[in-house]
Amino acid sequence: MTEQTQIPETENPETTPETEVVEEVTIESLQERIAELEGMLKDEQLRGLANEQNLRRRHQEEIQAAHKFAAQRFAAEMLTVKDYLEMALLDQSGNFDAMKMGVSMTLNELQKAFDATQIQEIASEKGSKLDPHRHQAMHEVEAEQEAGTIVGVLKKGYTMHDRVLRPAMVTVAKATE
Repeated sequence: MTEQTQIPETENPETTPETEVVEEVTIESLQERIAELEGMLKDEQLRGLANEQNLRRRHQEEIQAAHKFAAQRFAAEMLTVKDYLEMALLDQSGNFDAMKMGVSMTLNELQKAFDATQIQEIASEKGSKLDPHRHQAMHEVEAEQEAGTIVGVLKKGYTMHDRVLRPAMVTVAKATE
């Protein structure tokens, strides 16, 4: 490079601190900016609250719908069982074997409905230990079994998704005195 094109590395007089235009910050401009930011913050808070209220409302509606239609699947399964029972009552043939077969088919449909909705029988075999969470002791009888064991079943018990719908009503062996 030649001397003519070289620019000396001295300070440019146009950019010296004395000549820089300093933007003055006034209290009024700061207060305006604070008010603007507070307004934006208030707007965001209101939007957040509105969003939260909408979420709560939607959640409540979903819960109400779930409660309202919780039994819909089971009810749909029961319609076939009801149809079969009505047909059995209309039968005037007097044919006992046909009636028995119809009742058996109805029971099979009911069992399918139970399986579809996970309703299961509570195991209550003779000689098994009484479970107070699943069995209800109705009678105590003297028996040649260990005290507190099941002697007989009066009514079967059922669970749904491992929750007891009805405990099994059982007779238990009495402790010898």
